[in-house]
Amino acid sequence: MSETTSAAELLATVEASPRAVTVHDRDAWVGLFAPGARVCDPVGSRPHIGRAAIERFYDTFIGPNGIAFRVEHDVVCGMTVWRDLAIETTMSTGVTLRVPMHLRYDVQRVGETLKIRELHAHWELPVMIAQLLRAGARGLGAGAKLTPQLLANQGIGGALGFSRGFLRVGEAGRRAATGLIGHAARGDADAVCAALAPGGVLGWGTGDSSDAAGFVARAAGTDIGKTIVAGRFVTMSVETTAGHGIAEVEMARGGKRVAAARVFVADEGPHRL
Repeated sequence: MSETTSAAELLATVEASPRAVTVHDRDAWVGLFAPGARVCDPVGSRPHIGRAAIERFYDTFIGPNGIAFRVEHDVVCGMTVWRDLAIETTMSTGVTLRVPMHLRYDVQRVGETLKIRELHAHWELPVMIAQLLRAGARGLGAGAKLTPQLLANQGIGGALGFSRGFLRVGEAGRRAATGLIGHAARGDADAVCAALAPGGVLGWGTGDSSDAAGFVARAAGTDIGKTIVAGRFVTMSVETTAGHGIAEVEMARGGKRVAAARVFVADEGPHRL
């Protein structure tokens, strides 16, 4: 017999993450993840795969800091939950950073329990560093403390892997990604096709890929809000005729054309596993 999972169950699984972070419960937070789970934070940096790596991630970036989640919207689509939010991180010197973010949680059932299979944190590392620099002495002090923590927990390879978060498709990628969604919103299927790289994929929700005409039909009238550029991805808060959603656009190498674009909007009813 196939099982189904409700949106409420998926949200409860995801909400357990900030709850554990707030009270600094390391075991509870790490225990939310499935065996072999992957944490990409920020997207574009080297992923943390498996329990030991996720524990080291916690010890480096979560344990030493106070973290508050300011959630604006949740989008449950299939077995994926997107959170549209900002995270406020108070570091050891007292400086507080507010970073706009899109969080993607891919959830699976492990036995009788729902677990997080993948966590993708879309946020802009240069924005955080700029805030640290603007904070003056307290910001520089916080950065000085983070560096030895990063090296102690992640090693040189991990520190270099984290620094890959600075490599992004940049403003050219942002313009190309938002341009494709804008073309779709205006009903211009030809312009959508022109923005795609060879073999580019379009999709709506977690279903199969769509042709340009079908994608444009669903995207008609979509408004774009907050945009985040992380690695080769551009994510956008969008308002569609079906309600609030998240557009996830992967740029092709070179950052000028789109390899894949998918819009996630809330679906209804239970989610079949």
